[in-house]
Amino acid sequence: MQDIIDAVLDPDTRPEDFAALPVPESYRAVTLHADEVEMFVRVAAEDRDPRRSMHLDEVAVPQVGPGEALVAVMAGSINYNTVWSALFEPLPTFTFLARYGRRSPLARRHDLPYHVIGSDLSGVVLRTGPGVFAWNPGDEVVAHCLSAELEAPDGHSDTMLDPDQRIWGYETNFGGLAQLALVKANQLMPKPAHLTWEEAGTPGLVASTAYRQLVSRNGARLKQGDNVLIWGASGGVGAFATQFALAGGANPICVVSSPAKAAICRAMGADAIIDRADEGYTFWKDEYTQDPAEWKRFGRRIRELTGGEDPDIVFEHPGRDTFGASVYVTRKGGTIVTCASTSGYRHEYDNRYLWMSLKRIVGSHFANYREAWESNRLIAKGRIHPTLSRTYTLEHAGQAVDDVYRNRHLGKVGVLALAPHEGLGVRDTAMRERHLDAINRFRQTNRTPTGKGNK
Repeated sequence: MQDIIDAVLDPDTRPEDFAALPVPESYRAVTLHADEVEMFVRVAAEDRDPRRSMHLDEVAVPQVGPGEALVAVMAGSINYNTVWSALFEPLPTFTFLARYGRRSPLARRHDLPYHVIGSDLSGVVLRTGPGVFAWNPGDEVVAHCLSAELEAPDGHSDTMLDPDQRIWGYETNFGGLAQLALVKANQLMPKPAHLTWEEAGTPGLVASTAYRQLVSRNGARLKQGDNVLIWGASGGVGAFATQFALAGGANPICVVSSPAKAAICRAMGADAIIDRADEGYTFWKDEYTQDPAEWKRFGRRIRELTGGEDPDIVFEHPGRDTFGASVYVTRKGGTIVTCASTSGYRHEYDNRYLWMSLKRIVGSHFANYREAWESNRLIAKGRIHPTLSRTYTLEHAGQAVDDVYRNRHLGKVGVLALAPHEGLGVRDTAMRERHLDAINRFRQTNRTPTGKGNK
């Protein structure tokens, strides 16, 4: 691996030099083990520890098939699907791998007793398979996480509708929390030149998800002047929703859970902020009964911040805890756009407030290649900025996942793979200087387990 690292760090390395580098037989990767899937079956949610299920193993390098690329991973990040993977819920990911493995002899490579997880990366292309012409060894790239086969007609207007659509590193193997990763070539996008490896390795999944959910014609179709209620507005996906709303001329109403998270939203440029914890909103009286009086109190607070207007769009991802309130507070004819459901998948709401007020619920899941490309393009142009707050190493990926599980993080949590330390990979220093404050606004001042402070 050192030869690969040296080649990436040397600015004089040529594409043909990368093509000539020997690919090792094995690599280090963060894995889950199939024989541990019942580890948390009778464990209460608050007592589950994802650090127990995550391993750093030496695994075999997979064969590079047609339309694929092998990437040297410099950095990746933690998404909530990594949390689900490590907790083996709602299903063990080995269920997905086995299903994929039955599809074809090539897909059978993914059905293994271990799962290399992770759905983000920044890195350098090492090898490409037959039929790949747009990407070459030495290209600096980021990857989005949509894996689609596109052999059925369903996905050709929107690849997210492909019946064989999967999320790479969650429903496929050989993900990004590793020294090497296997992706389809149509997952690749140019790495933004002004960002470090760890900064570039964090936006892919969440920024693309927020773009489709909020901006795209497949989502809420945000327009200038819209009031947009954003739950978890300083978190992984919410922070990008906040930025897209501001960049599009909308008015984000940011819901957060602490003064520090409120400060982050103000730093992004938001004015309307609700600290849910400080104001004491409790939308459920007990496990089975919601509290409409709290919906109404919440709606009044929103109108105080908007000059009497209800949200045109509600950006939903907590799910069960908040969905009843979201449907209630949306304006007549407005849109609730939903993904993820991190607090629970079984949503309950009063349908009178939906049907009689002509509201719409739009389901949204990740993004197609075009949406991911447009999101990455805005990042590369410095219109949208990464939300990296802290960086771990592969050895401490379990702690990074535990941080996200317990909501101890701001923005995104990065993981260094082949990058020996933070701060590497910047190619456009002038552009970086212009946007440095925005790039760094989520950084925490405490030191990371790498032994280095965030730069």
